[in-house]
Amino acid sequence: MRKPPKLFVRRGKRIRARHRSLVLRFALMTLTPLFLSVAVLLHLRMLMAQDWSRFSLPYFLISSALALMVCASAAFLYRRYRYDSHKQREHRQKLARLILDNGWCERERVGKRERIRRFARMWYRKRAHLVTVAVALDMGKHQEQLLQLETRLETGLYCELIDKAFEDGYLTYTLLYDSIHGRISIDKVTVRDGSMKLMETVAWAFDEMPHMLVAGGTGGGKTYFLLTIIYALLRQTNAVLTICDPKISALIDLNTILPDVYSDPTDITESLVRFHADMLQRYEDMKVHPNYETGKNYAHMGLEPHFFILDEFVAYLGRIGREKEKVLETLRGIAMMGRQAGYFLILACQRPDGRFLETDIRDQFNFRVALGQLSEHGYNMMFGETKKTFLQKPIKGRGYYSNGREVIPEFYAPYVPPDFSFLDEIRVAVEERGDDRMPAPTIEMECGTDAEIQEKSRACQATNKAE
Repeated sequence: MRKPPKLFVRRGKRIRARHRSLVLRFALMTLTPLFLSVAVLLHLRMLMAQDWSRFSLPYFLISSALALMVCASAAFLYRRYRYDSHKQREHRQKLARLILDNGWCERERVGKRERIRRFARMWYRKRAHLVTVAVALDMGKHQEQLLQLETRLETGLYCELIDKAFEDGYLTYTLLYDSIHGRISIDKVTVRDGSMKLMETVAWAFDEMPHMLVAGGTGGGKTYFLLTIIYALLRQTNAVLTICDPKISALIDLNTILPDVYSDPTDITESLVRFHADMLQRYEDMKVHPNYETGKNYAHMGLEPHFFILDEFVAYLGRIGREKEKVLETLRGIAMMGRQAGYFLILACQRPDGRFLETDIRDQFNFRVALGQLSEHGYNMMFGETKKTFLQKPIKGRGYYSNGREVIPEFYAPYVPPDFSFLDEIRVAVEERGDDRMPAPTIEMECGTDAEIQEKSRACQATNKAE
């Protein structure tokens, strides 16, 4: 039997018509008594003696200026140390003006005066970095506008919408205020129970939302984001990784540390076909596994996940010619079937052009991240047609993400300190895993630091030329 809804639910502070000047009213109510108190103290002797002949205009002006300075200092300190309270009043004022300016209220005349008879029912609440705005759906003439407040709330309150939920008679918008505070450093990225934490409020649950699509132009932080994912998987899981970098950029440097790192298009194609074949073989192995249960995935049987990470995917497809259809068909098979067996794709490109990534394949990528600045067409290719207003901020690693829901919130890739060395840290993570699939170490790899190795390599090359 369905549980009846609660009779009394606190949704926050009700927005009223008088809140249109809330900030000013609050300032006057708090600073006026302070101003009068300072002014009275400075003129206390004259007031006690009730001798108005002592009144001096210059002294009055100086004392008023001092009182104003005290009020200004108090206002500055309040804004600095009670900034959160100030922003809440500012938000409520903006919401009241939103209702009034759009006429979402009913007015009536009482004599010569006009008063508001009915005001749109709206509530505001802020907790930590989450802002909720609830509106009552009473089927009035303004209901259609109240159902489409996403853009106005995001731009007006400078927040990012993360949820839009209906309940009986109400619609609640949940927004993230100052979302950069939800950014975490690379050491805080955790992988647990088939989910990777990427921000305080964002996680890629790859067991539920398999396959990730990453887009971003040069300098947007895409490569560091991929390296962060690789580092987290190696450090905290027993995942098996296949890494491909057809442009021979940052990811290919991992070939001295990890197996299955490829740059040649032919090798990438072969590794993708092998990845697909291994996935099909795992399905057969799962059927005879002692822990097999219908509907259970690879993790229930204690099997390790496999990730195929391909950077510059569009560039790769442009270089393989006739093999393109075969590759797309292989990708389609992995995208459709990989979740249950624990075979996941992470594709990255500068822009997910529909000519290279067909719609039926792209739709299987439930978690999508766009880093840096993309064009309007690029955002549409990533997230589909949307009314979202994409703002640009000059912060490396910033962008937007989608996890298959209607809203597209702001995203900040995990912060990587300037002194963090991915090669060194990934090498340590691999050694701690004791992976017997590591490449066989060369003499240079055993002879010191990276700088020493490069110096010895240059010396050997010079000797060879001399000979």
